[in-house]
Amino acid sequence: MTALMERKPSRQGHALLGREHSHSAWVTNDMDRAIGIFSDRYGIKDFQFIEGPMPSGGQIRVAFAWAGGQVLEIIAASGPGTEFYNATLPADEFAIRFHHLGFVVHDEAGWRELEADLAAGKWPIAHQTLTGNFIDAYYIEAPELGHYLEYVRPLQAGIDFYASVPAN
Repeated sequence: MTALMERKPSRQGHALLGREHSHSAWVTNDMDRAIGIFSDRYGIKDFQFIEGPMPSGGQIRVAFAWAGGQVLEIIAASGPGTEFYNATLPADEFAIRFHHLGFVVHDEAGWRELEADLAAGKWPIAHQTLTGNFIDAYYIEAPELGHYLEYVRPLQAGIDFYASVPAN
């Protein structure tokens, strides 16, 4: 007999981990090698990339792939202002390190509720990207968990981007 696990909907409220999980992300100091491992060992072969300069002067390249109902991200950043991404990476050897769990907020009301929860809980914001035209994001420090929590609000361009990310 085959049974499916019923996925229970999240209860509405103020639990940061109770929001809708949408993605998981790793950082690396060698994107090509990391892609090879995700592809050869874990079967994730098709990626979509975003890359370019960061406001701080560094460079960033991010690989995205749909897998198992979530988006997987691999992030490689170098140069000035990339400490947020590279803090857990060794300087002298190849590494892939888990960076964050990602949660999606679908609408403006949910985003306002998240911001109120972050302020009320005095949650430390480690990093934020608030462009207002692609994907807005807050990265919250969660030192007890050993990684960050990211909350994203994709706007239309971000929704279109996620739709273009290949499935594996």
